[in-house]
Amino acid sequence: MTQNFEQVHLTLRENQRQMQKLARERIMQAAFTGQAIDPHDVAQARGLVLRERDNSIFSDAWIPLAILFLLIGLTAGRQGAMLALGSVLLLIVGVSTVWKNLSLLGVTYQRHFNRNRVFPGEPIEMTITVGNDKLLPLTWLQFRDELPVVVENEDALTQVTSELNGRYILLNTFSLYGREQTERTYTLRFPKRGYYKLGPVTYESGDIFTLFTRQRDHLYTDQIIIFPQIYPLEELGLPAKEPFGELKVSRSLFTDPIKTQGVRDYQPGDRFRDVHWKATAVRGSLQTKLYDPSTGMTIAVFLNVATFARHWMGFDPELLERSVSVAGSIANYGVQQGWGVGLYANGSVPNADQPIRVQPGRSPEQLAHILQALAAVTEFATASIEKMMLRTSPSLPWASTIVLVTAVVTEEIMVALVRLKEAGRRVVLISLAEEPPPKKLGNIRSYHVPASVPAFQKNQPASSLTEAALGSIPIPNDSLRMVNG
Repeated sequence: MTQNFEQVHLTLRENQRQMQKLARERIMQAAFTGQAIDPHDVAQARGLVLRERDNSIFSDAWIPLAILFLLIGLTAGRQGAMLALGSVLLLIVGVSTVWKNLSLLGVTYQRHFNRNRVFPGEPIEMTITVGNDKLLPLTWLQFRDELPVVVENEDALTQVTSELNGRYILLNTFSLYGREQTERTYTLRFPKRGYYKLGPVTYESGDIFTLFTRQRDHLYTDQIIIFPQIYPLEELGLPAKEPFGELKVSRSLFTDPIKTQGVRDYQPGDRFRDVHWKATAVRGSLQTKLYDPSTGMTIAVFLNVATFARHWMGFDPELLERSVSVAGSIANYGVQQGWGVGLYANGSVPNADQPIRVQPGRSPEQLAHILQALAAVTEFATASIEKMMLRTSPSLPWASTIVLVTAVVTEEIMVALVRLKEAGRRVVLISLAEEPPPKKLGNIRSYHVPASVPAFQKNQPASSLTEAALGSIPIPNDSLRMVNG
């Protein structure tokens, strides 16, 4: 699905480039033939332009002055100096005006990334490709690209300014011949998880004499996704073997409807929804699905984004980040065990008010989907986590394990966990609060992950912890691969 989406996106982008190129050709043809330029072609050729400005050091008095010099030269016996001066001034003004009007026509600016989904601190290679798709050369061409972080190897003052402002302006100046294209490569590192937007971009150029300049702001943006930091379970103080209890039994009254063992002939009493229609069509008789009789092959990770008992008390950003990392680490462990893993969080994605839901699944891309959802988590809680668990649990496979990751354990949360346990659900609590979970939870399995665990002490590089956590997970693409060296 992801590959098809990328192919569609690439096709759309190529079509857009072709349409812009054709629009520029029609504008050039109209300019040389003296025909009226179609405004639709101008809009198509420029892309989405937020704003356009013209600046000039040229004075309106220059043209009357040039005409005055010509008149003096003609009336004073054709003085060559005056005629030459007036002609040169008119020529400069005319050439500069035409050059300025055509300077940004056919100019392209593109970003290319070796990858756009990484873990914190991993390098991303960004290649800037600049082109001048017309015969007119450009003596100077400048781009201001707004980035969320400073590029590597910048001076210390620029890095400090970028951290204070939260944005960084990447300034590039080029000199291009007609039909020329050039590239520059930069390295970006994002220290924290999240969704990062790159852009917009400001184009600026002008005439050869720098009398006139034209500036355009283009809404050309890209998005980089930084996954949350994940850790091996032992670094979090959790047991590396069967942290959620013994998961498999020889026989079980319940089956896991996510994992199918095979099919058999239909028998009276089988549920109609368990009929395997493809196998029925092949064999010519009704066939019923056989499910894996294991009780712990699916885990549903619930993340509580609230870090205080009441939302109006604010939030603790460090505690929220630790909670997100623990949820991602548990999901990673489940994927590594071959389980079906899902994620539910009462935090919303940016600019939305819907809770985050990733249905349990075993696809090779499941971990990437979960980490991508966790990258988008904000501190805004859409609902209480206890209500979310109670409402979601009926739709989960009966044999699934519900794992709650929370930085605060309230009375309401404890009541919800007890209700789920009494209903026959397998429930696990992972608390990141300063104090261990209360003992009144009874036989509900619970863990305490305080700030003092080895994973949060930063005694070793984050990249080595992530690499150790990923272990031998089969990864379908480079989106989760660590960069060696």
